[in-house]
Amino acid sequence: MRRRFLVCASGSVSEKQEPHAPGRGLIAAFLMTALFMNACSAGDAKSRESQPSAPQAIAVVAVAAVEQPIARFIRASGTLTAEEEAEVAAETPGRVVSAPVELGTRVAAGAELIRLSAAETEAQLKEAEANAAQIEARLGLAADRALDIDAVPEVRNAKATYALAESEFGRIKSLLDQNVVSQSEFEQRRTQMDAARQQYEAARNGAAQLYQSLQGARARIALAQKAFADTVVRAPFNGVIAQRLVSVGDYVTKGMKVAVVVRVNPLRVRLTIPEQFIAAIGVGQPVGFIVDAYPGRQFEGRVRYVSPALQADQRALTVEAVVPNATGELKPGLFATARIEQPARTPGIVVPAAAVQTTGGTSRVFVVTGDRVEERIVTTGQLIGDSIEITKGLNAGERVATKNLARLTDGARVES
Repeated sequence: MRRRFLVCASGSVSEKQEPHAPGRGLIAAFLMTALFMNACSAGDAKSRESQPSAPQAIAVVAVAAVEQPIARFIRASGTLTAEEEAEVAAETPGRVVSAPVELGTRVAAGAELIRLSAAETEAQLKEAEANAAQIEARLGLAADRALDIDAVPEVRNAKATYALAESEFGRIKSLLDQNVVSQSEFEQRRTQMDAARQQYEAARNGAAQLYQSLQGARARIALAQKAFADTVVRAPFNGVIAQRLVSVGDYVTKGMKVAVVVRVNPLRVRLTIPEQFIAAIGVGQPVGFIVDAYPGRQFEGRVRYVSPALQADQRALTVEAVVPNATGELKPGLFATARIEQPARTPGIVVPAAAVQTTGGTSRVFVVTGDRVEERIVTTGQLIGDSIEITKGLNAGERVATKNLARLTDGARVES
């Protein structure tokens, strides 16, 4: 028996024994060789399949970083407040008989907020009017006419008496000159004339005093009319009811608050600006801001007031902006995050926002160099539409990948 060893292309070795019989052994050897060759072919194919293939290139879109002027913004925060807010109080005491407004009711200037019982004030008004009318009758004076003292009845009578006495005195004097009457009768007529003159002067003084009394009566009428009008508490301006503090049946005293009215169009937003930015703030500058109540929406306003002095404790400047609010969406008390555009623009490096991948507060980009990418940590600035500013870690002209970022790693092979 002879032994023969066969080696496959894959390196495997097979032992074969050959018999000494010349015919039968030749056939057996041929069959063994064929089987062995088939086994080798299968092993070689399996070996080729197990060998690793070269990694495929990842398709990316490369965009060059560009340097361009960027509008800079001052960021600040503040709270929305009402344009006007009034704590409306009763100006006369009384019991509430009507309260037609509720919380959130929109009111116009002069609209009724509450109504008080007017029985007492109405009676006081009628009494004052009656007193004034009595004095006007004594003076013979209409309500819309100015005083003519000589037209007052008492004065007119006294004046007529004085004129008659003066005429009689003149006649007696002429008779005395002719020695027709005695000296005693002359003195009597003169005394009568002096008395009539004094009565006339007294009547004039009395009429003047009565007229002053009339002025006081008319003032009491005005006070009574005001007290009567004050039984209706009215809105001081167009606005919304923020609070109603009384109900029907409550008794209110003079000066007691009954409602709070706020004007919500426009609103104010008061912002605190760091001192290093005070030179860039001026009246009329546009202000954009957002509130948590309306995510993704930006509201606009304009600076109306700039404080003349810094807050000493914060080294900051107070700025107030006016915000239109025609729809009433914004409410006083909302917290606002605002930004104010600075006058000058400064250059910065900008890439598409899709090129930046941020994880755990760390931002990175993949810089495309040839057919490879380099992972690079960067520092980002402000968003500019669909782009973002890179303040550190990238130079203008370098190309960054904007597609398939999740599949990229440092040194990965790419095609663009």
